[in-house]
Amino acid sequence: MKSSVARLSAIMVALALLAACGQAQPPAAAGPTSAPATSATAAPAEQSTAAPAAQPTAAGAEQPTAASAGGAASGAAIPIGIAVAQTSNVALFGQEQVAGAQVAEAYFNQQGGVNGRPIKLVLQDTAGDEAGTINAFNTLINTDKVVGIVGPTLSQQAFAADPIADKAGVPVIAPSNTATGIPQIGDYIARISAPVTAVAPHAVKAALNINPAIKKVMVLFAQNDAFSKSETVVFQQTVTDTFKLDLVGVQTFQTTDTDFTTQATNVLNAAPDLAIISGLAADSGNLVKQLRDLGYKGLIVGGNGLNSPNLFPVCKAQCDGIIVAQAYSYQADSPINNAFRDAFKAKQNKEPGQFSGQAFTAVQVFVEALAAVDKQTKLATLDLAALRSALNKQILAGTYNTPLGEISFTPEGDINQKQFYIAQIKMSPDGSSGAFEFIE
Repeated sequence: MKSSVARLSAIMVALALLAACGQAQPPAAAGPTSAPATSATAAPAEQSTAAPAAQPTAAGAEQPTAASAGGAASGAAIPIGIAVAQTSNVALFGQEQVAGAQVAEAYFNQQGGVNGRPIKLVLQDTAGDEAGTINAFNTLINTDKVVGIVGPTLSQQAFAADPIADKAGVPVIAPSNTATGIPQIGDYIARISAPVTAVAPHAVKAALNINPAIKKVMVLFAQNDAFSKSETVVFQQTVTDTFKLDLVGVQTFQTTDTDFTTQATNVLNAAPDLAIISGLAADSGNLVKQLRDLGYKGLIVGGNGLNSPNLFPVCKAQCDGIIVAQAYSYQADSPINNAFRDAFKAKQNKEPGQFSGQAFTAVQVFVEALAAVDKQTKLATLDLAALRSALNKQILAGTYNTPLGEISFTPEGDINQKQFYIAQIKMSPDGSSGAFEFIE
């Protein structure tokens, strides 16, 4: 009995010593770096960004990841909101955006964060509708106290939720909102996603380069999606006004549709040389599959909603040959894109797509703008409202070397981007794998 007591006493002493040693270390940041991609609720962010400023880490010292934000980089992590669709039929895009943003979080924290202070992503799931987006924005702004928001996934969601952020004075960087009118929502709204007017015509031109004999064109679009409705107008004007082609018909569908027999039959009856589709990944993939199943042999141009590798499992081998204009190429040779591509492939075991590249870029803009603000006026001296205001002004003033190339912003918050790409989907014969092959 005495020996047991002695052993117990020794264990208690040892535990006390370990606890004392642990108290000598800085406390870990509260909550995980980011919620799992399927979670609708993120860990609470720091309630104030006016914590003591971080001290620069010694040169050559290992920089912390956001999961250990209280370690090598002292000071509270800076919360950046990520409000994208992690569930619903839009999740094929949102999950890519989460992956790109998380690569950015790890990468920039390893580079020292914001002048030695780490960032922390706070994820909120918008799902696929406006109500979910409004709830996500309100939570990020009022509860999570983020300095800014990356999101949402769809333009339709942006028109509903962005005014809330603008009224609250919270900067928003849209990673994938390309519909007309997004930057005009308010002074605090910017986007790194090129407007559809700058991108869509390139895809039609590429189709004509492949088949100069194209004369007749059929257009199909999701009428319940704001972006698709905006994009189809550009496509139709490009077909009739720019290239003087014959628009033989316009077919509509819903993003929730799974049966496209009527639309596919109407396409076959019109016998177009080219079909142009504006929709989301799941519905557009099923539309492509049913078009091919019923015998359509012509070229297909996809809008921005088909810019996702998550399209491949939907239409499989029948995705082959789809032409899409893109604002991002994983093959672009620059230090930042090479670093992003390597990090993304290491984590995801695949090449990054446009939605991931744009999400990485949105986080990068926040990090670099925060660092610039901190050099002018220490973040620790600013209350949250003043920090958000200064950050918004700096975002619009900066120039950024990103995976998208060099970008900047117009005074309204629209992106200035010089380089665009044309990709054609190439699938394996059995449809088990595919890739965007860049032809321009």
